[in-house]
Amino acid sequence: MTFRCILPAAALAALLATPAAAQRELTVETTELRGGIVMVNSGIAGNLAVLPGPDGVLVIDNHLPDTGPATEAAIADIAGTGVPRFILNTHWHGDHTGGNHHFAHQGTAIAAHHNVRERLLAAAAEWTEADGALPIITFGHDLTFHMNGQTVTATHVPGAHTDGDVIVHFPEADVIHMGDLFFSGLFPYIDLDSGGSVAGYIAAQRRGLAMAGPDTWIIPGHGPLSTRAELAAAADMLEQAQRRVAALVEQGLSLEEVMDENPLADLGETWSWRFITTERMTAILYRDAASQ
Repeated sequence: MTFRCILPAAALAALLATPAAAQRELTVETTELRGGIVMVNSGIAGNLAVLPGPDGVLVIDNHLPDTGPATEAAIADIAGTGVPRFILNTHWHGDHTGGNHHFAHQGTAIAAHHNVRERLLAAAAEWTEADGALPIITFGHDLTFHMNGQTVTATHVPGAHTDGDVIVHFPEADVIHMGDLFFSGLFPYIDLDSGGSVAGYIAAQRRGLAMAGPDTWIIPGHGPLSTRAELAAAADMLEQAQRRVAALVEQGLSLEEVMDENPLADLGETWSWRFITTERMTAILYRDAASQ
């Protein structure tokens, strides 16, 4: 069985709460970037970045709880070994951390921001309570790896997609992994219940743009390999959408009335997708604006 749809964390809640009957197969696409970095896109979860080399393998994110062996095999096809020395989680959602327990049992050290560990501890789900699911290396503002000829810096951006997001920068290779701070060509999911905010999300995207140059490859959490121009378009779209909905909130309109106004109708023609539809994006923006 292969899966080709992209699922945000909220849409995965029921799936992640239920143990899988069997290990899931993956159909992956790999793209080799500069500096030996390889992007892995499976279509069912977040995009990975793999940095192989003599210092061991570093992997950014992993997949769902029932994909550990398949993810390990995909990494082995790239690096010769499927067991990374380190995995760095960009945030806590299960389509990016679900394989933590599998790889921890193989000897991989898991690293993440402090809040990722706290969110996993608080989730109280079977997959988060599995042995090894929690990062054993945590940090506050940033963390830097020096591996395989590359500097790899994870910088925390507060209150964005969640409260534990990091932007991962490979400056020598001119590659950035944005995690779920970037859904390329799609309305983003902003997890307000996990400390996320619309303003913080936009600020994080602007932070990524400040790191990027004209030739930078940007790995989104979901979607295809992208450029600075595509990240800028996503940030501009979200700012415009935020302004439209906030203006209606300031007028005292209810959520139902805002939905009737359909302020994102023209944007939805391009950015709406299966899980973050125009209506759901409007509801997220409304809730965020009404809480200010």
